[in-house]
Amino acid sequence: MNKQYSYPLDMMWSTEEISSVLSFLNQVEAAYEGGTQAEALLTSYSVFKKVVPGKAQEKQIDREFQESSGYSTYQAVKMAKEKGRGVVRLGN
Repeated sequence: MNKQYSYPLDMMWSTEEISSVLSFLNQVEAAYEGGTQAEALLTSYSVFKKVVPGKAQEKQIDREFQESSGYSTYQAVKMAKEKGRGVVRLGN
């Protein structure tokens, strides 16, 4: 996948909030690029949800991230929730 994409960030977020969102998006990337632990993905998602509590904004971030990277945050979280533990892999 093209690594020259941008992240959907809100410049009104604090540095800590941006770091939390990036951590979650990095976990999603890892799920597509070889695998990541379901627990780590879900932990980063729960921190992400503290920054982005609303479903509308979450869906917007997912849509923007998927358009630029090809990776779906929704699918990654869905699979991690279904597995509960172990490695989540979504890539080819």
